[in-house]
Amino acid sequence: MLAVKRIYDPASPEDGKRYLVDRIWPRGISKAEAALDGWLKELAPTATLRAWFDHEPDRWEEFRHRYLEELSNQAASRAVARLRNLAARETVTLLFAARDTARNNAVALRSFIESGEIEDRAAML
Repeated sequence: MLAVKRIYDPASPEDGKRYLVDRIWPRGISKAEAALDGWLKELAPTATLRAWFDHEPDRWEEFRHRYLEELSNQAASRAVARLRNLAARETVTLLFAARDTARNNAVALRSFIESGEIEDRAAML
């Protein structure tokens, strides 16, 4: 199972394995508080894409499209495959720092992983 959660919310046993999927470490969170099993920077959107999106709701669909393009590289595809395999056996929580809990890279990443869009796109390369 794949879940998403703000890193600012307290860690809980129900989170299972916890992976930060942001490129920048979140402000005000210590590594102990984060209780991470890993930090997957290779699955975070680039700084350019993050700045362009700027959490503007009207840019969400275009952000998702551009983010999928970024995730189509070989390193990201391998990380996605590892997450998918792990989530088939246990709960995996993708952590993000954005305030918008409905439109952020972790939500998009979960959707891409569950739909198989990333693997389909990577296979075309």
